[in-house]
Amino acid sequence: MTSLSSISQKEYIQRQHTFLEQCEPNSILVIRSGSETPRSRDTDYPFRQDSDFYYLTGFNEPDAWLILSNRTSNHGDVYRAMAVRPSDPEQEIWHGRRLGVEQAEQQFELDMCFANSEIDDGLLALLDGHDHLYWSLSHHVESDELIQSVISQLKASRTAHAPDRIIDWQPKLHAMRLIKSEAEIALMQKAADISCEAHKRAMTAAKSVGFEYQLAAEIHHTFAMHGASAPAYNSIVGSGDNACILHYTENTDELTHGDLVLIDAGAEFQGYAADITRTFPISGVFSEAQGNLYNLVLDAQAAALDVLGPRRTLAQAGEVAIEVLTQGLVDLGILQGDVDGLISEKAYRRFYMHGLGHWLGLDVHDVGVYKLEGKDRPLLAGMVLTVEPGLYVPNEPDIPKAYRGIGIRIEDNIVITEDGHHILTDKVPKSVAAIEALMAGKA
Repeated sequence: MTSLSSISQKEYIQRQHTFLEQCEPNSILVIRSGSETPRSRDTDYPFRQDSDFYYLTGFNEPDAWLILSNRTSNHGDVYRAMAVRPSDPEQEIWHGRRLGVEQAEQQFELDMCFANSEIDDGLLALLDGHDHLYWSLSHHVESDELIQSVISQLKASRTAHAPDRIIDWQPKLHAMRLIKSEAEIALMQKAADISCEAHKRAMTAAKSVGFEYQLAAEIHHTFAMHGASAPAYNSIVGSGDNACILHYTENTDELTHGDLVLIDAGAEFQGYAADITRTFPISGVFSEAQGNLYNLVLDAQAAALDVLGPRRTLAQAGEVAIEVLTQGLVDLGILQGDVDGLISEKAYRRFYMHGLGHWLGLDVHDVGVYKLEGKDRPLLAGMVLTVEPGLYVPNEPDIPKAYRGIGIRIEDNIVITEDGHHILTDKVPKSVAAIEALMAGKA
């Protein structure tokens, strides 16, 4: 099990340096990887590396540790160390190859590498003499006790010096992760391209399959055939009023001619996620009511995209989308009243109950705070986010009958640039005409 990352080792090392530069003097960072998770007796879920550990290392094996020090008091102090699973021919026959200690030290250009079975003694030696320990309590609960034990042993020693302060590393590291490098954006573009192909395949297959899970299979097949190891999250294939369930993942119902189907699915490529939603008619042709609602959501997305760029905020774009959606709901007779009053009362939330978007990266809902000192965070070049307005009309008697039970969401992924934004997911159709043309075999 080795890393497939195409990001250079130089970039990973630079990330480690950048983090240490932000730390207090004489500090040490300890961060551990993910572990395999049992699925059932004698089987595990497919391993997925902890995103923070992967961001700093690109190493894709379980049960590893990264230890970084900015201590400069004595020449020769360890600066960059890892603990990894040692080579074990018998285990590798059963469970796959391991990089091993010697290869890891060379590949990651480490000052020290040792077997993870020696982590207790390793931490005792490496933490000694540092004033500050960067460790995130509860990030890996099973390791908190070990860290506390090591500190206690150091404090009890007459010759050792234990860190007297534990600092959570997450805020600093997550702020770093929020701004993507060129290499990261290239991987996210690849994830987006694969996901676009999958959504187009689903559109062209919709009339020839019978169930939601079969459309999901078309999506997942395309992911795999284009080199994406897995979906970035549980795919949503909601037909009919299932589309009004925001996190519908059963994907078991039969597809009905005349209904829309909402597909929210994205590939994960080398750890990075895409997150696309398209809504289209199973028959290949929108009804008038479906088209009216669809174009309203599309108009809301277009208005929001016009706002998004450097120094603007996601909240500003969200307010614009709400204005368009509310006005449209009034125009269609779904809401009644003054638009400004309806917005003030948040009447739209009956039909649009989520936010406009979220950060995207190694995690689908990626890390990074949305407010700084209580104010909406300004967007900066290199930030990647989703833009996903929607409408979910309940099947209730006060709603015009033609619109009942229709759920629509349109979601794209964008990267903020110096002069605006770039849409990563523009290769999958989203206008009524383009969708109908693709499904008719004319595009």
